[in-house]
Amino acid sequence: MNAAARNPHSKHLSRGFLYGLAAYGLWGVLPIYFKLVGRISPFDIVAHRVLWSLPFLALLIAIAKGWPKVRAAAKQSKTLAILTLTALLIGGNWLLYVYAVTSGHILAASFGYYLNPLANVLLGRFVLKEQLGRLQWLAVAIAAAGISVLAAGALGQLWISLTLCVSFALYGLLRKIVPVDAVTGLGVETVLLFPVAIGWLAWRAADGVAVFGSSDMETGLLLLAGIVSTTPLLLFTAAARRLAYSTLGMLQFIAPTLQFLIAVLLYGEPFTSAHAIAFGAIWTALALYVTGLVHSPRLPQPPE
Repeated sequence: MNAAARNPHSKHLSRGFLYGLAAYGLWGVLPIYFKLVGRISPFDIVAHRVLWSLPFLALLIAIAKGWPKVRAAAKQSKTLAILTLTALLIGGNWLLYVYAVTSGHILAASFGYYLNPLANVLLGRFVLKEQLGRLQWLAVAIAAAGISVLAAGALGQLWISLTLCVSFALYGLLRKIVPVDAVTGLGVETVLLFPVAIGWLAWRAADGVAVFGSSDMETGLLLLAGIVSTTPLLLFTAAARRLAYSTLGMLQFIAPTLQFLIAVLLYGEPFTSAHAIAFGAIWTALALYVTGLVHSPRLPQPPE
């Protein structure tokens, strides 16, 4: 009997794992994109993300024949309220992240996303009541110790890190429990943010600001903002609905690791001994967590 036959959820979980890997891999290299448009205001960049995400999502919804789902979600007051909150959370998270990258604080941003997995594991355990094995708890402890070393050397930008961590952890938790699929939920969120985005860009344009950039390259990059930002978020929300939240949290280490490497190797931000210690601790934690999953495949499982 093969593994799939022994575990009817294995295909579902494997697909979620691949979605998570793809999402965090793409997020890990996003600083390169934002550096290319770094002369543009973070508010303008985020507005373009919303503006050009809407037609991209509308196309995806049309292909999937998902408009009835969108209308159903909009008619349910509780669902709409949660999606309004998640729209505000992800909009604020986007804005702060773009600011951090374009202002030369990629390491602070990546530190926030290193904190995020610990928040996800704790939310999974204490809010969603997911169970963790001993190796998983040991992984959390080791990762926390490594991140504490980073915190000692990053107090000046700690507000960036903590805000990114909390906003995205809460976003992921709410998107996991709201009864809509990835595309539908993100479509409703984008519709809610769209009036703010288009109003902001119109006001800036009326004030004489070149909201589409000052070169053909910047204009082209801004037109791609919807695809660049929406694709990893769709992959993330799809993964969040298939994986235990604590497992999803440990995959989160991929993105900040790539961001660290880009910050240090590509943009010359300093790599200190504290970073080296934290890297070692975090990857040790990830190895322990994955080992625990292999030996205890039922721990943790997504709640029914």
